[in-house]
Amino acid sequence: MRKTIIAANWKMHLNTHQASLFLHKLDQKVAAHRDVITVLCPNMLALQSLSLQINHRKFKLGAQNCFWRDEGPFTGEVSATMLHGVVQYVIVGHSERRHGFGETDADVRQKVQAVIRNRMVPIICVGETAGERANGETKDVLHGQVTAALANVTSDEIDQIVIAYEPVWAIGSGQSASPNDALDAISFIRGQIKALYGAAAAEAIHILYGGSVDNHNATGYLGSKGIDGLLVGGASLKANVFSSIVEQAHAKHDKKSVK
Repeated sequence: MRKTIIAANWKMHLNTHQASLFLHKLDQKVAAHRDVITVLCPNMLALQSLSLQINHRKFKLGAQNCFWRDEGPFTGEVSATMLHGVVQYVIVGHSERRHGFGETDADVRQKVQAVIRNRMVPIICVGETAGERANGETKDVLHGQVTAALANVTSDEIDQIVIAYEPVWAIGSGQSASPNDALDAISFIRGQIKALYGAAAAEAIHILYGGSVDNHNATGYLGSKGIDGLLVGGASLKANVFSSIVEQAHAKHDKKSVK
């Protein structure tokens, strides 16, 4: 059974001091589980200091974004090369980057390559808007985004990929996709992986759900076979809520082992 990934996207919250205090609080509340990978994605400024503070038995660090070139005259950007050695994961193509900052499928593809090239794991975000959903275009959108993101990923590299299905209409809205709708989209994505890379790759890849996830609805997603974890936004900034989600992920494996 695949390990469950619970990733926390803190977005543009918590300055360096606040992030340190919050990590200390999480360390007290979140237990280490061999069957759960807990990834914390703070802002760029906090990454270096948290990398020295973090309990590596409990947590992995992730960045919320990176630039696709390794170095050069790109004022204000942070490259994957700079992140190597500090983080293990990088979120790529989040809808807030796509729709708020104009990132294209080509940008996402290049960032995926940069992350892999620098020996980290990209968490590739894909998902449809409310309008696309209403027009029945969800699978068309997912097909285009997944195909573009993986265009240069080889069969030897596909096991270094995590995909997160995050319907744009659900992020931060308080309105989440039902577990059945999330599973339907994730099954479609897994089918794409099978078509592109084969059945073994489709079985091995981690595909997460994200979009207004909290401790009240997490079990519904985690209990669905095929949903390998969660990308958590606002709820990850509440220590009690986030620790509860991690425990629910662990409980999923306990139930499996009992059967």
